[in-house]
Amino acid sequence: MPAKLLEGKIIADSLKAKIKAEVDGLKTKHNRAPKLLAVQIGENASSSVYVKAQKKVAESLGIEYELKVLPETFSQAQAEALIKELNNDKNITAIILQLPVPKGIDAKILVKGIAPEKDAEGMHPENLGKILLGNYKIGPCTAMAVMELLESTKINLYGKEAVVVGHSEIVGKPLSLMLLNKFATTTVCHIGTGQRGTLPEHVKRAEVLIVAVGKAGIVKGDWVKEGGIVIDVGINKVGDKIVGDVEFGPASERASYITPVPGGVGPLTTAILMRNTVELFKAGA
Repeated sequence: MPAKLLEGKIIADSLKAKIKAEVDGLKTKHNRAPKLLAVQIGENASSSVYVKAQKKVAESLGIEYELKVLPETFSQAQAEALIKELNNDKNITAIILQLPVPKGIDAKILVKGIAPEKDAEGMHPENLGKILLGNYKIGPCTAMAVMELLESTKINLYGKEAVVVGHSEIVGKPLSLMLLNKFATTTVCHIGTGQRGTLPEHVKRAEVLIVAVGKAGIVKGDWVKEGGIVIDVGINKVGDKIVGDVEFGPASERASYITPVPGGVGPLTTAILMRNTVELFKAGA
């Protein structure tokens, strides 16, 4: 039987309805709305698309949104100084740095410079540390989106064999900790696994498989365990199509649930960004 599709938009719409209701209550209680400020350095087509989506969603939920576009020539020192200035602005609830940044700018330093209490993406070391301790309200948006998708299946992760393919700082690493917090038996695969040739054997035992590499078809459909849950975070352009990291056709014949690409994880990430903003507002109100 073909897998059930885990469509992110449906879950995102439900989440956004809850966020809007909460924002309405907070505005009544505090006489002000949460405010998300985005910093973009230089002009970038992909950043502009994300910014428009963020602004549209924020405003639909009653969250104020401001974009600060800095010149391409902005230096590292100038950018760091601006982040410090924004940290001290009491009218700003949360800050997000739009990626990519121009050459010569170290995004990691800028993200680390955002105060943890204003860290919209949950990427400050202090906020990542809270995930390690299992005591967190906010987190990296894509990793949190994956957890929302898994929760929607009603599966009990306790003891389940979970395999994460990809160990990036924004998805794989924090996600592995979130899974461990749910007592999933968690394996993380990466370039070393692939070079050793053992990726298929790890994937084949995954009751829960999350792939976040950014390489089309890196996971073959016939590797997927019968009845497994597949969350494909990858977004890759192949010809005129957008595809994931998992061979969708064969995988969907074996899995019990699978995310489409596009339409799976993506629609949820912006909703999570807004939820993070609201959580930061509540913590500082």
